[in-house]
Amino acid sequence: MYGYDQNPGAQQQYAQQPPQGYAQQAPPLYPEPSPPSLTDAVRAFTTGSLSAEDFQQIFATSKVYCPRGDTPGFLALHNTQHPVIPMFTTLKELRRYAGKESKYFVITGAEVIDLLPTGYGFVLDMEGDHRMVFDAKAVEQMVDFAMRRMYG
Repeated sequence: MYGYDQNPGAQQQYAQQPPQGYAQQAPPLYPEPSPPSLTDAVRAFTTGSLSAEDFQQIFATSKVYCPRGDTPGFLALHNTQHPVIPMFTTLKELRRYAGKESKYFVITGAEVIDLLPTGYGFVLDMEGDHRMVFDAKAVEQMVDFAMRRMYG
């Protein structure tokens, strides 16, 4: 019959189709590199292997964990030379500082720069190996950089 064996199991093998609604995608041959984590960026910046501009770009898009009280807003430390807001690169770092049952909120670094009160700085990973302190003047410079980048 026209050169085809009519017994489907004899020589022809059919690939099984995935169930309806499931699309199979092969993993990309060259996956996009993921951006460095904020923790990696802090480590690289504190060791001098990352520029301030590159750090700020990573910081702006990263999640930052902030301890919170019973009222909305940042918790500030006033027992320092200048008032600072403690912030953390990971929930693990926040828990190390504030305890397992502490309340917190998560925002991006860009939101930090936008919402931080004038005259306040912040400290990243206060109890961590690579603690970073940004005083109020450094925060002003970060705001200036963000404005130049956004508006030219």
